Amino acid sequence: MNYLVLGGAGFIGSHVVDALLCAGHRVRVFERPGCDLENLTTVLDQIEFSYGDFTNLEEHAGVLAQALEGVNIVIHLVSTVLPASSNLNPLYDIETNLKSTISLLEWAVKKGVKKVVFASSGGQVYGSAPVLPINEESPTDPLSSYGIIKLATEKYLKLFHHLHGLDYTVLRIANPYGERQKTGGAQGAVAVFLGRLKRGEAIEIWGDGSVARDYLYVADLTKAILFACEKSSSQKLFNIGSGKPCSLNELITLLEQVSGRQVPVTYKESRACDSLVNYLDCCRARTELGWQPQLSLKEGLQRTWQWLVVE
Repeated sequence: MNYLVLGGAGFIGSHVVDALLCAGHRVRVFERPGCDLENLTTVLDQIEFSYGDFTNLEEHAGVLAQALEGVNIVIHLVSTVLPASSNLNPLYDIETNLKSTISLLEWAVKKGVKKVVFASSGGQVYGSAPVLPINEESPTDPLSSYGIIKLATEKYLKLFHHLHGLDYTVLRIANPYGERQKTGGAQGAVAVFLGRLKRGEAIEIWGDGSVARDYLYVADLTKAILFACEKSSSQKLFNIGSGKPCSLNELITLLEQVSGRQVPVTYKESRACDSLVNYLDCCRARTELGWQPQLSLKEGLQRTWQWLVVE
């Protein structure tokens, strides 16, 4: 099969690229010009690259059209904003994510792409769920522009399937973590906290630490993405997570255990974009895709810490 991975040089994307190559597929990566290719160092000679600006596909239509030439399946992992910052400029979120993805879908139809697998957000599209764990039929009430745009993209995928027969799978992903995630960024509690542990810096927490999330190891996520590409189902929407909540305070305790280090914790005012508890019911993925997570949170954290200390 011929795959196009949007965001293939990133944290999740690079793991997906590695897995696709190991499975014998041909892989093309669409990335922004001048992006860091460190995550793909060992497989650069096996990948075809297309460089363009996803935030402005109208001016890069030719590049996108060429990138989609001969492609069977598109894996869409790109997002130009973070949940916490998306509310500061919703119009930018619309222009660079929703509008650009619609352009992508239009070109995919023209180029005869068979399927699009889209990375949505299990942590953002549901908002404050009244019933836990959250299944795919739970109400969607996002608290961020990020979540709203993810949800709108899901609807457009369904529309393009109805109008043009373009197959798709939406994965509402929990909080991924693991090797290659940036420790100096603003997203990903595990990576940020581990980075601070390694540097001996204080860990900052929004709220009192009771906010609980569903953390998913990147190798398990990668398998879910490949299963979604390979398997056909009448179901198009799947939660992908560990199915277990872990509070920020509990996460810090686990991180101190696997690292053998302790650092002070600073508590800051809670954020409006954060729901209190969010964890996913992933029974549909197990039944329809044959997927379920393999690693416990502690085992995944141990692997991530070992990678970080030898990096």
